Amino acid sequence: MQAFQTVGAQVVGISVNDPFANKAFADINNLQFPILSDYSRETIKKYDVVQVDFAGLKGYNAAKRSVFILDKNGIVRFKWVSEDPSKEPSYEDIKAQLKAL
Repeated sequence: MQAFQTVGAQVVGISVNDPFANKAFADINNLQFPILSDYSRETIKKYDVVQVDFAGLKGYNAAKRSVFILDKNGIVRFKWVSEDPSKEPSYEDIKAQLKAL
């Protein structure tokens, strides 16, 4: 987190869970950044990261694990999306992208 703050980045999480579940998750994991609720799933649709029938649950759409870097004008400058929810991005690549902005 400090490396991201050093380059002036603001980290924001977005989850399809309700705000109460997001707050509990943030508290349990001692997260120091906001987690917004996309309960209506509008954001994941706009960013094209919908995981249809997540975990085999018909009709349950979740967000694919993804990272977006937006510039100060809100333009997406970097996108990483995984079909595998257990996979994490290369944080070194993210830091390099942030430094390049």
